[in-house]
Amino acid sequence: MTSSSNASSFSPDLLNAAAESKAWPFEEARKIVKRYEKTGFPERVLFETGYGPSGLPHIGTFGEVARTTMVRHAFQVLTDNKVPTKLLCFSDDMDGLRKVPDNVPNQELLREHLGKPLSEVPDPFLSGQSFGAANNARLRAFLDRFGFDYEFASSTEYYRSGRFDATLLKVLERYDEVMAIMLPSLREERSKTYSPFLPIHPKTGVVMQVPIEERKLDAGTVVWRDPETGEAFETPVTGGHLKLQWKPDWAMRWAALGVDYEMAGKDLIDSVKLGGEICKVLGGRPPEGFNYELFLDEHGQKISKSKGNGLTIDEWLSYAPTESLSLYMFQKPKTAKKLYFDVIPRAVDEYYTFLSAYNRQDWSNKLGNPVWHLHNGNPPAIELPVPFALLLNLASASNASEKSVMWGFISRYAPGVTAETHPELDRLTEYAIRYFDDFVKPAKKFREPDEVERQALEAVAAKLEELPAGSDGEVIQNALLDVARGIERYQDHTKKSPSGGPGVSVSFFQMLYEVLLGQERGPRFGSFVALYGIEESLALIAQALSGELRA
Repeated sequence: MTSSSNASSFSPDLLNAAAESKAWPFEEARKIVKRYEKTGFPERVLFETGYGPSGLPHIGTFGEVARTTMVRHAFQVLTDNKVPTKLLCFSDDMDGLRKVPDNVPNQELLREHLGKPLSEVPDPFLSGQSFGAANNARLRAFLDRFGFDYEFASSTEYYRSGRFDATLLKVLERYDEVMAIMLPSLREERSKTYSPFLPIHPKTGVVMQVPIEERKLDAGTVVWRDPETGEAFETPVTGGHLKLQWKPDWAMRWAALGVDYEMAGKDLIDSVKLGGEICKVLGGRPPEGFNYELFLDEHGQKISKSKGNGLTIDEWLSYAPTESLSLYMFQKPKTAKKLYFDVIPRAVDEYYTFLSAYNRQDWSNKLGNPVWHLHNGNPPAIELPVPFALLLNLASASNASEKSVMWGFISRYAPGVTAETHPELDRLTEYAIRYFDDFVKPAKKFREPDEVERQALEAVAAKLEELPAGSDGEVIQNALLDVARGIERYQDHTKKSPSGGPGVSVSFFQMLYEVLLGQERGPRFGSFVALYGIEESLALIAQALSGELRA
């Protein structure tokens, strides 16, 4: 939680730029400022994120915490850090296990406990904890790894400790009003048996979805019947003896805790509206927030914890630094984005591009730069002489399996640059080798050049031989363009060359990548040749012409 202070925490230039910033975290933070412009701020402003631990944590879960943290920081700047705040990461670990996730071991063990609260289901990874507690621990470990400032909350703990008791009694008291909101949203068959209360069966421990036969307001209990045995039970609504259906539960939590801000996926727009109405019935005020677009797997399907499709947190971090993942979360939150391995290289290079631009910008542009939001207003100063995409191409051309091989090329390309002087580049070199081994190398497919392409490659080789040793990427790129301009197949008459002739089609560079590197695309080929070396590139062309690369 941030502390309140009379002294300004930020410079006047920063505060002025923040007041005008169009960056989406500031736009969101202004909603909270407006929320209290007439009444004044409470003792603390509460931000919340929710997590359902029915499956392994995925990147979408992390994204919600990362984005909410960005809004929280923007709010702290807008209020000059004078309003205490807290981020509560809430886990619905009292939810019943509805199905066995596809991506966990010991699935038979879980089947034996279907229907029970996740906090009572054994961990299939045999950690000795419950499935809910183990997944909570996995999420906390990851959030800690990123250095998030948050407080973790367990639904089971909050229900059982009595934190929700007063608001649960309100749900009991205003049951008919809650039902009037929920029933129109349900199918006819479901509405006949629906109840916002889900009693925990005192004998089986299962979370029961059953009609409520009687409500006893004075006793604070509900009466329901086991559909299999016909036995009736009277269950207190307090003390963790039952929980609420997830939509009323969400609303109850907003009212009970006084949540000021919570974002949700686009698929929950209607649920947010219902929750807001129920929150008002319970005497609360619905939080501010917005609906972000969903993450999709490589097939365009929504990623799911139980399916395990898309990327896991650990998978992304096996191939790229954490900051690249944070950047991916920051960019265009209201646009659906594919979340698969092939988005990683671009995210890495974009992060370092934004980082290199930051110190040259004024405050207005700094606040629009994602790295300001990623690093809570204090981005590091990092120089990166070689982009990640070029490192991937270097790994591809050299078939490097050791960093020392990569550094041999890098040190020649950038004298004085070493693993010791540029530890961030050294870290990226390791990521590049791993990514190449797992994704690029298995998919490499060299093709034989046709006659026109052979002549083009021979012309490229002749041009490279004319260049002096140590030519930079721009000189080499221009030499390659000169070759392409003289070949009719690669002339693009919609473009103009510096001399007024036709420009160069992208198909020329696509051919170079397909024939020489066995892949469809890459960064500027001139930059690659400068890094890999002219002599080495000439040898690569000779191998392509002789058929060695396809062997």
